[in-house]
Amino acid sequence: MEPRKVYLGALKREVAPLVRHLPKLVSAGSVELWGDERCVIGFGGMGPVCATQAFQAVNELGPIASLTSIGWAGACTEGIAIGSVLRPSTIINAKTGERYPAASGDGRVLVTIDRFADLNEKRRLKATYGASCVEMEAATLARLAAAHQIPFYCIKSISDTVEFELKGIERFHTPDGRFREGAFALFTALRPWMWLAVMKMANGSKLAVENHCAEVERELKNTA
Repeated sequence: MEPRKVYLGALKREVAPLVRHLPKLVSAGSVELWGDERCVIGFGGMGPVCATQAFQAVNELGPIASLTSIGWAGACTEGIAIGSVLRPSTIINAKTGERYPAASGDGRVLVTIDRFADLNEKRRLKATYGASCVEMEAATLARLAAAHQIPFYCIKSISDTVEFELKGIERFHTPDGRFREGAFALFTALRPWMWLAVMKMANGSKLAVENHCAEVERELKNTA
């Protein structure tokens, strides 16, 4: 089997437009993978443990030509619009301080943490690391790619600006890396003061998915 490009997100909604016409290859626990002779695309859940499980699953499928971390990120810098697609050059693990390079980057810095980032956390990451954006899996995937000598790339789209926060959202992040969407919907339905923020988050997430998936599709088309 020829080496294939691999694109991994955290949640199904981040990759759904890319896998509609691909056969499913793996469905085990929180990991789901689809693919063909060109690529493998999937998700493994939120956080470092889930990212590791997703990589292990895809590594068992055959040789990997490149590994790209895709999905949502929150902006840590003013002026980065919702829906913007970033290709960070430096990936930092905030827990360990480790830094990893990403190929074909745009000079920006992405910081990986193990929880949802509120307004104060975004500001702290910008001040401490010069972060442009924050998410929960890229540093783990970058570390695993380096350990296996696989070229690493990062494509992230902005789902929320630096000023945005939604207090209480972290309680819907399960230990196995899932997001309890039904419970979150019920929680917010009973709290009208949250509706505007939730609507902004939903619209931002939808636009971000459309944009980073379009970026991946262009990349696959250009290398077909």
